[in-house]
Amino acid sequence: MTTHDIASEDWRELTIDGFMALIGPLLRATDADRKHSYALQTNESHKNHLGIIHGGVITSLLDQVIAIAAWNAADRQPTVTVQMETRFLGVARAGDFLRIQPSIRQATRSLMFVDADIICDDRQIASASAVMKISRTSGEKP
Repeated sequence: MTTHDIASEDWRELTIDGFMALIGPLLRATDADRKHSYALQTNESHKNHLGIIHGGVITSLLDQVIAIAAWNAADRQPTVTVQMETRFLGVARAGDFLRIQPSIRQATRSLMFVDADIICDDRQIASASAVMKISRTSGEKP
């Protein structure tokens, strides 16, 4: 287990309403070198019946961080997930501190192609590739 003392690290909680509030809190690195790094301190509520972190938690976490990265890269225009492919590469357990690093692979006028990895210690837990649609007007429906 890799329980992190959040107070000793340079992380701050992001306020996110809705579904992510049930999973979180989602943490964001505060230092300039890691300003686009995110994390989740897992606990017993995140595990499935096998005792490992539920795949739904992993995919929701990836989707949220990818959406934040796309939103920032699109000058804070709303973005929605068109497609996301997730690869589960390892397991995480309750108490593990999961770090998520997104990266913009490519951007067009209306789409973003974003990748993200979840790491625990030196182990890769999951990775995802997503296509995000940029909504240029607040009234546009996905």
